[in-house]
Amino acid sequence: MARPSRYAPDTLPRPHHWMDDAACQGVPTAAFFPAGAGGVPASIDAEYAKRVCAGCPVKSQCLTHALTFREDYGVWGGLDEHERAELLRRARREAENQRRRERAKEKADAATAA
Repeated sequence: MARPSRYAPDTLPRPHHWMDDAACQGVPTAAFFPAGAGGVPASIDAEYAKRVCAGCPVKSQCLTHALTFREDYGVWGGLDEHERAELLRRARREAENQRRRERAKEKADAATAA
């Protein structure tokens, strides 16, 4: 039988990742995806996950990941899916308002120059 190469992926060291420093290491994944099972509202279950996230040193990286990859479910970076959706809505609205202000300024500058 041939020996596996010493360069096989499972023998190479894994680079450090922000998740390695997360406060949720060792906490069951299900705690961050509350479904309201057993008659307990999902909002109460989500509070546990948010408490775990509260003091996490990589909370911002986790939230950035969730927003970048559009994580649809669960608590990420201390925010549940509804809170992240609202954050994205506000960011889109502000970006559109900024574009409108820039267009209005360009139009005013063009009228002044003419």
